[in-house]
Amino acid sequence: MESSLEFSSSLGSVSSLLTRCRTFKVLVIGDSGVGKTCLTHRLSAGLFPSRVEATIGVDFRDRVLDIDGEKIKLQLWDTAGQERFRKSMVQHYYRNVHAVLFIYDVTCPASFSGLISWVEECRQNSLGQEIPRFLVGNKTDLRDPSRKNQQVNQEQAMSFAKAHSMMFFETSAKNPPTKRVNGQRGNGRVLYQQDKVEDIVFAVGATLKRQKKPLTANGSMYNGSFKVQNKKKPEKELWTCC
Repeated sequence: MESSLEFSSSLGSVSSLLTRCRTFKVLVIGDSGVGKTCLTHRLSAGLFPSRVEATIGVDFRDRVLDIDGEKIKLQLWDTAGQERFRKSMVQHYYRNVHAVLFIYDVTCPASFSGLISWVEECRQNSLGQEIPRFLVGNKTDLRDPSRKNQQVNQEQAMSFAKAHSMMFFETSAKNPPTKRVNGQRGNGRVLYQQDKVEDIVFAVGATLKRQKKPLTANGSMYNGSFKVQNKKKPEKELWTCC
């Protein structure tokens, strides 16, 4: 009986090792209203929410990827864009970060100009250039060819990305998701029809996979969400982020 229990315990340990995956914290930042919440919904679950509330504090969403036979878990931190909702939380945002997504709205030049302050906030919180950074222009479905001068063009964004060592993407969280088969990629074969949102999530995963020693691995850092508690309970603000 003892040997049987030992064998069973051994099998359990092997199974546990096989199912573990490295967990990486990915910070999603940008001005309020650029579509961070809708984009993280699409990145994590392939779904676009038709209506969302303004993020108060931070929300978390996970996405597990299989890249070349290794499971990678991305923990997406959807942060508040409004200053009044983020003041007391900033240090929590930047602790043990493995990658950063900088989000702007391609139809809103002010959100692109605001990226400078987000880069500066990263610097103030000791995020070095060794942390992978990704620039994402959201809401491409709302681009209006007749208003080119009032929108952010690709050349501007590419120049910014190059200056700050970022990988650059443009996408729309609202684009209909394409069908995924097994959610896997391996041996150079694409096992699903890819869309631009999937390009982003797999680029982040592949970049982080190359990191040999993530700051936190083999476990969940946080689950769910937490909110900043205000003495006065403001009414929740509704946003349509895309």
